[in-house]
Amino acid sequence: MPAPSVSGLDRRLFLTSLLGASAAALGVGGCAKGDAAADTRAAAVKPLAGKVPAGTSLKIASYQNTQQLQFKLAKLPRLPFTVSDWVNIGAGPDVINAFRAGSLDLANNAGIPPIQAHYQGFAAKIVAIDVTRKPNYLFATKPGSDIRTVRDFKGRRLAFSQGQAQGVVLLRALKKAGLAYGEVTLVPLTSNQFLTALQSGQVDVAPLANSQAPAYLKQYGAKGAHTIATDVVDLLNLLWAPQSVLNDPAKAAAIAAYIPRWAQGQVWTYEHPGVWNEEFYVGTQNLTLQQAKSITALANKPLFPPSWDEAIAWEQETADLLAEGGFVKKFDVSSLFDHRFESIAARAVPAEYRK
Repeated sequence: MPAPSVSGLDRRLFLTSLLGASAAALGVGGCAKGDAAADTRAAAVKPLAGKVPAGTSLKIASYQNTQQLQFKLAKLPRLPFTVSDWVNIGAGPDVINAFRAGSLDLANNAGIPPIQAHYQGFAAKIVAIDVTRKPNYLFATKPGSDIRTVRDFKGRRLAFSQGQAQGVVLLRALKKAGLAYGEVTLVPLTSNQFLTALQSGQVDVAPLANSQAPAYLKQYGAKGAHTIATDVVDLLNLLWAPQSVLNDPAKAAAIAAYIPRWAQGQVWTYEHPGVWNEEFYVGTQNLTLQQAKSITALANKPLFPPSWDEAIAWEQETADLLAEGGFVKKFDVSSLFDHRFESIAARAVPAEYRK
């Protein structure tokens, strides 16, 4: 594909804006080579401890405090370690920065942030996989738009976050529609800027999470904003951690103990949509019950594969797609997975939630 048009920015400025100042200072283009890449490949190989040592603690991401609420409502067993901080953080670029700063040990993201971290030369690995089969995102237009299909994206300004799930959903949708990168203008933003960009007309289209769409349409639907559904799936919902954390036997054991609770919490939420609607969407997100129901109606059934083969193949396709556009350098994504944790989530849930 031709190089994408990027809102008047040259290639270097585009990549720098997405990777952040800290990554740029490290020399982004070359960081995936040499020592950093070697560190990423040098996974901890010692077997996981059967018991979490006393005094162990982890700093765990919990965007909008969902994990604490989920664990509380599901009445899951107490964790055998201390959570020293539940960090209200979700976006991939923010997670990578928190990993670098040592303020976060474990995070829940989609498949693209680990790829981005590798490109920045930061060693981290995937430790748990939940496969999603239905789209978690759709495309929203600015008010007054005449765009009706992905083919209509040609010549338009599209909100694009290279280091987040929304970015790869957009790239996959463009590829499926037969649009080359050079036929659109990719506007570099992070997902928390998408709504403002739509409202102001800075972009024509932005990918939004299913949970964001009802509130946006309620405010701007009467002004001509609408959504475009897509069947493009962001396959991976995962847990990942810095290599330095995984190299600590106590913290690795704590992560292994956390994964079953994470999986069981997702199963509980899927099986109790009415409670989750009231307690989370209505109680903390200020949505109406009807809006909440429209979101949970689209919820994915959680699936925890005993084998990561499909996940690795999908992650490789994603990395290759980014490499085609020059966003990252091509590499073997198998280095991103710590197979010591591979079957833990699957063993923690009923058979119908194993893939």
